Order: sequence, then structure tokens, then C-alpha cells
Amino acid sequence: MKLKSLVFSISVILLSGCGLAKEKQKYNADVIVNNGQVLTINSTMQIIDDGVVVIKDDQIIALGTVELLNQYQAPKMIDAKDGIVMPGMINAHNHLPMIAFRGLGEEGISNRLFAYFFPLESEMLSRELIYNATKLGTIDLAQSGVTTYADMYYHMDEMAKATKEVGLRAVLGETVIKFPVVDAKQPYGGIEYAKGFIEEYQNDPLITPAYAPHAVYTVSKEKLQEINKLSESYDVPVLIHVAEFPNEETRIKDPTQAKSPVEYLDEIGVLDERVVIAHGIHLSEHDQVLLKEADAGISYNPMANAKGATGIAPAWDMYRADMRIGLGTDGPMSSNQVDLWRTLSYAANMQRLKNSDRTIMVPEQVIEMATIGGAKALHMENELGSLEVGKKADIIIVETQSANMMPNYDPYATLVYQANPSNVDTTIVNGEVIMENRKMLTVTLDDIRDSVEQFESNIATFAKELSKKAIKSKSLMD
Repeated sequence: MKLKSLVFSISVILLSGCGLAKEKQKYNADVIVNNGQVLTINSTMQIIDDGVVVIKDDQIIALGTVELLNQYQAPKMIDAKDGIVMPGMINAHNHLPMIAFRGLGEEGISNRLFAYFFPLESEMLSRELIYNATKLGTIDLAQSGVTTYADMYYHMDEMAKATKEVGLRAVLGETVIKFPVVDAKQPYGGIEYAKGFIEEYQNDPLITPAYAPHAVYTVSKEKLQEINKLSESYDVPVLIHVAEFPNEETRIKDPTQAKSPVEYLDEIGVLDERVVIAHGIHLSEHDQVLLKEADAGISYNPMANAKGATGIAPAWDMYRADMRIGLGTDGPMSSNQVDLWRTLSYAANMQRLKNSDRTIMVPEQVIEMATIGGAKALHMENELGSLEVGKKADIIIVETQSANMMPNYDPYATLVYQANPSNVDTTIVNGEVIMENRKMLTVTLDDIRDSVEQFESNIATFAKELSKKAIKSKSLMD
């Protein structure tokens, strides 16, 4: 009897094991998004109605119509009924921790950068604030459908930690500047800080480390050349502000024959394919040729530039020239937001105004710039920016049943001119669902609400007094 019982028990165990194996075998994917209007943003800008996107691990493994549901099964099925399924948007330029200062310095200060931004940061920044502000900012980004952002700031290891906790993807550039800052007590200390950060995160699945020399007028020629060599040896991007103001070349302290910041970068041998410039407002035709020849990326930040009255970048010219141009918001004190939704309409309308042509920058082109354009600007188009087999599964679902989204004749026009962050229903990054049905699954605002209230309280009094002094300062553009 004991022998028969043993045989019976073994049989039951084996049969149970077979059942589990069959259960696992029936799943050949991890997540399937179906029943949505899929904007692929591929080379033909294909739209798939009632489309299906199949995800395994961190990649898209299949894309097509409902027939795919006969070929793939997944434990996680997401019904995108009546929704627009598209690549996550890419914010190509930001200073995310400045969200801690959002809404300050709005009294009409002419020289906000030197008389307000820099003194405020010098007094108030800390590791803790940068971490908490980044966490707040990345939640804001995730809720608004931005899955990748590029940033220039300080204590990038704190930013990376917060970004990964939320689950976003980021290109994080450690700022290098000629005066002491919160994470570098010596001028240009960011160079050494960046080395450690790059070595720690160089192979991270979500974080791309980078150097971020602030600008040609705040970083010397020798340091720009040193950063260029280091970026080549580490094979990392270089993020830098260029041609944001009309008189930058007059502020360069090094002897030069260059007539513009772009010419200067080219002259000293640091303009190459690793460079991503922010703003690019005051660019000549020759500047644009140099940028294209270098294969450099550009972040067009129309809303921030309009708010700061710094000018309108020749974005339409660069787009038509097939340059690597994406969209950015700039820091949350420059446009007071980190999402791209209002930026989309600014991107189109400012170019129409600049060129006196209402036919240019149609919605399809704007969405292209916000997705694959941003990927190209960051030299990540082989992995991001479109929904194609083999690319990273960075996907958002935008609902179309709210009053502001109806009717939806043209999904591109609906997105550019009607949508807002609250219409983003689901956000997927690297194959992980980080928000679904507007509910964050990784972290919540409650996790950091107390921290936000604390730094707001700490900042308020100093910021108010600083405004009184800064408002008397001469404009940087004079």
C-alpha cells in the first residue's frame, strides 16, 4: 500500500508540473495592448485602426491587426477601446528639479537667469530637494505621457534614483559650469562628478548618463575641449545651451574668430554627433549647415522661449532640412510645465507666425517631432520614438471620450490642438506598465506630498525677498 501511495503521489506531482508548464507555454508575451487606434510613427506614418501591440520583456515583438490575438497570449491584456495608442513622447530638454521653484520669479524680472535662477539655486538646492523634486517631476511626466526626458542639472545620481523609482527613461547630464554649485565646491567640479555618475550608470537600462556644460559663455574653451574628449572616451552625449540669447558670442571670454556660438563650437573642435543643443533660437543658415554636418541634435523649446521673449527658433527650416530636431519644455521655471501638450500647439503656431504661413507644421509633423524627432535629437531613434518591432516598449494610450477630445476626426489634430495631460490613460516604459487608468502603479503623490510641502515652505520667504532685488537687475539680452 505504501508503494502504491508513493507512486500515486509522484504521478500527481508530475501531472501538476505538466499543468504548470502548459500554463506557462500558453503565454508567449507579457503585455498585449489591443483595440486602439495605433499611430506607429514609422517611416510611412502608418495608422492601424483596431490595432494590436505585443510586448515581451522590454520590447515590441509584434504589431498589427486583431489577427495577432490568435498568435500571441499574455497574462496582461490592456483594452485601449476608443483610445489612441502611440509612442511615449520625448521631452528633449529640461531642468526637472526646478519644479521645486515653479511659479516663482514671475514679477517681470528682466535678468531671471543670473539675478534670480542662479542665486535661488545657490541658496536652496540640496541632495534631498533634488531627489524629491525629481520624483514629483517624473510623476508629472508619467501622468502626461512623456516616457523619456533629457535633463541638465546637479546631483544626477539623486535624479537617476528618483527617475528609476517612478520608472521613466532619461538622459541625465551632469552640469559643468565655471562657478561653485551645490554638488561641486570648485569651478568646473561637475567634470569629476560626471565621471563617477557615468561609470555608475553607463549600462543602465533606463538611465543614459551625459555631460552637460552649461553654455559657451559659462564654460571655457579648454573645459569644453576636455569634456569633448571625455564624452568620446565614455561614448556619452553632451547637452549644452546654445544660441538661446541674441548676444552670446559677445560673452565668450576666449579669443575667437567665430561670429556665433555654433561657429565657436565648430572652431574649437567640439561640435560633433554627441552634442545636443538646447534652444538654437538665433541660428544663421551657416549655423544650421554646421549643425547638420556635425549630425548634432536640437531641442526646440517654443513655449519657454515665448514666455522668456528670447525669440522663435528656425525649427521649420531645420525640420525641412531633415535635421535631428525634437521638442522640449525647458525647466519648470521657464515654461512652468514639464509635459509637452501645450508645447505641441506652440511648436506649430510659433512657426506659422514666424514664417507667415498657416500651411506649415501640420499636426502630423508636430507629433513626429515630439516622438521620433526627440529620439533622433538624442541619437536614440534605433530604440525609441516609434512603435516598431524590435524597439523598446515605451507606449502611451490617450483616451478620446472626454468632452475635449470629441470629435476625433484626425488623431494628430486631436492630440496637438485638443488633448491635455489628463487624457493620458496608460503609460508603459521599457515594457513595464507604470500608469493604468490614470492610476500610478510605481509611486504616488502621497509618497512625497509631505516633502513637497516642506521644501515649498522653506523656499517661499527667501524667494520673495530675492525677487525684490532681482527685479532691479539689467536684462541679459541688453
